[in-house]
Amino acid sequence: MNESGLLHRPRNLDWRRAAALLYGDWGTSKAYVIGLAFVAAGYAALPLIVAVCLLAALVGYCYTVVCREFPDGGGVYSAARHQSRFLAVMGALLLVANMTVTAALSGWAAVTYFGLPAGWVRYGTMVVIGLIGAVNFFGPKHTGSLATFLAVPMVLVVVLIILLSAPRLTTAYLEPTHDTFLHNWVAFVGIILALSGVEAIANLTGVMKLDPGSTPERPRVAGTARRAIAVVALEVVLATVLLGWAMLSLPPAMAPVMKERWEDMVRFLGEHYAGLWFGPWVGRAFGVLVGLVVGLLLVSAVNTAIGALIGLFYMMARDGEMPRAFTRLNRHGVPWLPLLLAMLLPLATTAVATDLEMLAGLYAIGVVGAIAVNLGSCTFNRRLELRWYERAVMGFAFLVLFAAELTIAKTKPDALFFAVCVVGFGLSLRFWAQRRAGLRTVVVAEPVAAMVAPEEVPGFELKLNPGQNLMVAARGLTRVLRFALEEARFRQANLYVLYVKEIAVAPPGRVSLPEKARWQDDPDAARIMTAVLAQAQPIGVRVVPLYAVSDNPAATILDLAATIGVDMLILGARHRRTLAQLFKGDVVNEVARHLPENIELVIHG
Repeated sequence: MNESGLLHRPRNLDWRRAAALLYGDWGTSKAYVIGLAFVAAGYAALPLIVAVCLLAALVGYCYTVVCREFPDGGGVYSAARHQSRFLAVMGALLLVANMTVTAALSGWAAVTYFGLPAGWVRYGTMVVIGLIGAVNFFGPKHTGSLATFLAVPMVLVVVLIILLSAPRLTTAYLEPTHDTFLHNWVAFVGIILALSGVEAIANLTGVMKLDPGSTPERPRVAGTARRAIAVVALEVVLATVLLGWAMLSLPPAMAPVMKERWEDMVRFLGEHYAGLWFGPWVGRAFGVLVGLVVGLLLVSAVNTAIGALIGLFYMMARDGEMPRAFTRLNRHGVPWLPLLLAMLLPLATTAVATDLEMLAGLYAIGVVGAIAVNLGSCTFNRRLELRWYERAVMGFAFLVLFAAELTIAKTKPDALFFAVCVVGFGLSLRFWAQRRAGLRTVVVAEPVAAMVAPEEVPGFELKLNPGQNLMVAARGLTRVLRFALEEARFRQANLYVLYVKEIAVAPPGRVSLPEKARWQDDPDAARIMTAVLAQAQPIGVRVVPLYAVSDNPAATILDLAATIGVDMLILGARHRRTLAQLFKGDVVNEVARHLPENIELVIHG
C-alpha cells in the first residue's frame, strides 16, 4: 500500500525468475519445432528453421517494447484495449484458443517424451490435464511453477546434446529447396511455432521488479523485461538452429526413423549422439534423462496454460466481458467456472486430436493471431511514445504475422474451424453477459465517445490529497449541502459555504464581504449556516461560512472562488428535474464559461 492508501500487486519477480518462467513456455518450442521442420521439408529444412528463429528474435525485440509500454500486465488484452474493447476481446479469445491447444499439445508432447506407447498418448495426455486441473482447484500456491526449477536442467541437456553433436555437424546432407516461394512460405508457416510462449512475458510485467527510479504509481519494468527476453530469445534461437543442424547432420539412411521419432526429436538426438560417443546403453540412459527433463518442463507448460486460461476468463469477467458468475471463487480463492472451462477445453481438444501434427496446426492460428493483434494494436496506437524505428519494426512484424495468419486459415481448415468455434463461443458468452447486465452496444460519434470514456482522458489520475478547498454555493438546505459535506469529509478538505443574497439594485461595490454584511443578520443564511456547522462538527469537517450581497451572483461566485483558490466548486439544483433548466440558467452558464481551468465544477441534482 502506498501513501495514498492505494493497493498494488507485489512486484517481486526479478529478471532471472521472469526468464525462467518465460523459458518454461517459450523454451519448450524446440521440443517439437525441429521435428515439424523435418516432416515439412526434410533435409532442406535448415533455411526454414533459421528464418523462423530470426522471426522469433524479431518478435522478442518487439515484446521488449510491449513490456515497456504496458508495465501492469495483461498482454494482448491490455494492448488491444487501448484501441477497442471488442478488439481486446478478440485478441483475448485468440489467446484462449492458443492456451487451450498449449495445454493439449504440451501434454501430448510430454507423455511422448516420457516414452508412453503411441496408443496410450491421448489417454495419458487427458490424465495429465485432469491432474493439473485438479491441483489448480486448491489455488496457484499448490501448483508452484516447475519451470523455475526445470529451466536450468533443460538448458544443460540441450547444451550437452549440442556439444555431443558439434564434432559431427556437417553440411553434406543438406539439400537446396526446389519448391516455389509459395510452397516454402506454407512450410515456413507450418513451423512458426517457435514463437509459442513469447506472449507469456507480457502477462508477467504486473509483478516484475521496478526499474531504478520508477514508482508503483508510475511503474517501469523495461530493464527487467529486456534482460529476461534477451536471455531466453538467445537460447531459443541458437539452440533451435544448432539442434536443427544436428538433426540434419544424421545420414539420409536414418530418415525413416527420424520421421517416426519426430514428436520426440530432441530425445532421439540425445540417444543417438550419446550412443555414438559412449555406446548404446549410455545413449538409451541419456535419452531417458532427456525425456524426463523435457517432459516435466512440458507438464509445467500445461500448468502455465491452465493457469493463464483461468486468469484470462476471470479478468474478462471482472471487466464485464464475460458472465459475472465467472468471478465466483471457491473456498481456496479460485474462480471455479473458469477452472472448469480451463480443463474442459483442452480435454475436448485432446479427445478429437489425431496426432501432435494436428495439434500443432490448431496451435499456430491462436498464437500467431494473438501476437499479431498485440503488435498491430501497438503499431497503430498513436498515444504510445514509440521511436520511429520501433514502430516500423513492430509494423513489419505485424504484417508478416498477419500474412501467416491468413495462410494458416487458408491451408488448415481444421485450425480455422477451431478458431471460429472458440471465438464464436466466447463472443456468445460476452453477448449473454452484457444482455444480462442490461448493456447495449450503440454507435456514437467520436467526440461523444471521448466524453464518456475515462480511459480516453490524457493524464487521468486521482486527486485525493488532504487539505483541498471546496466551495458550495447554497440557496437552501438542499441535497447539495449534504453532498458537499460528504465530499469534504472524504477528501479531508476545507469546505467554504457561500450564501449570495441577490438584490435588484447593486450597492457600492460588487461584493459585500462578511465584515460589511453578516450572515447572522440574514434569517435564511443563518438557518443554512447553523445547520451546516452542526452537521460538520461531528464528522470533523472544517466549515468556513461566506456571505455576500450582490446583483450578479455568477460574478460573485467566480470572484470568491478565484480569490480563495478553491479546488472544486459545487453548484446544485433543488430537484433532479430542474437540472436541465439549471444547465441553461444564466448563473451556471456564466460560471461555467469563466471558471478557471484549474477549478473543477460539479453540478449536483
